[in-house]
Amino acid sequence: MVSERGLAVLRAIVQDYVASREPVGSKSIVDRHAFGVSAATIRNDMALLEEEELIVAPHTSSGRIPTDKGYRVFVDQLSDVRPMSGAQRHAIETFLGESNDLDELLSRTVRLIAQLTNQLAVVQVPTFQTARVRHVELVQLAPTRVLCILITDGGQVEQRLAELSDAVDSDTLADLRVRLNDVADGKTVAEASAALSGELTTTDPRHAAVLHTLALTLAELARAQRGDRLVIAGAANLVRTEQDFSGSILDVIEAIEEQVVVLRLFGEMASDPHGIAVRIGRENAPFGLAEASVVSTAFAVPGRDVSRLGVVGPTRMDYSTSMAAVRAVARYLSRTLGER
Repeated sequence: MVSERGLAVLRAIVQDYVASREPVGSKSIVDRHAFGVSAATIRNDMALLEEEELIVAPHTSSGRIPTDKGYRVFVDQLSDVRPMSGAQRHAIETFLGESNDLDELLSRTVRLIAQLTNQLAVVQVPTFQTARVRHVELVQLAPTRVLCILITDGGQVEQRLAELSDAVDSDTLADLRVRLNDVADGKTVAEASAALSGELTTTDPRHAAVLHTLALTLAELARAQRGDRLVIAGAANLVRTEQDFSGSILDVIEAIEEQVVVLRLFGEMASDPHGIAVRIGRENAPFGLAEASVVSTAFAVPGRDVSRLGVVGPTRMDYSTSMAAVRAVARYLSRTLGER
């Protein structure tokens, strides 16, 4: 059982190690922090922390650094997440407020988070996986050119041009529209994508090729609605921390580039009472990120599924700053997107 002073010593070690990247000794703790006890007493506290596997000596006769378990205790003991300053909040609103559409907003979001935290920033693009297809429309622009339109129950409208191998008349197109609506209407976009990609029959075999082309075009529209992807910025920040990783940083970068890995990790991250989730070091081993920490939180876009944003970096991370930045930006996103 770690005492209150022991936890305070752990906090000091984490803070000093994050700031300096140097192992922390008892003398430096006494010099930098007002504990009001001797270096010998601090050494005793550090010995107990080491027994609890919260800190470790990287070299013989050196100071101590936090372990993954120590970082976890430190994060769990954070009684509050330091709020962003007024100037920082104003900067967030100014920088993100200049965005004209969702794609630009998300691009600016990751660039801003990377700058605020000095970490690699990721944001999950909001999708419509739970949305249902309300209607399929086909608009003939030319005998072999049709505009395919997919409308969801959330009011989202997506369209794409289809080039046909054979010309069709308006009556044929009307029949095909009915057939495609029979296949897709009322289904989730995921179900519609699968159904439209399958084998479809038509009353007139001569139109099978046209039906197939139109169905695949609509399937691609549905797939685009449900396809999770990430927007990433700040890779240079990760490279600058390479010495914080004992293995090759390429393994971390490759895991992040496999976007499905981060999306799976996001899906498993539950937020704490502050609305923030933190996964540290070995907790991320199943995702190939055993030497990295991930801080994330959720944000909501009306009519879309809840998405997450966050940062990825070494375990030697300024958790308080990262948590505050991630939370502040997510709140701004949710509020702004709710007003649009």
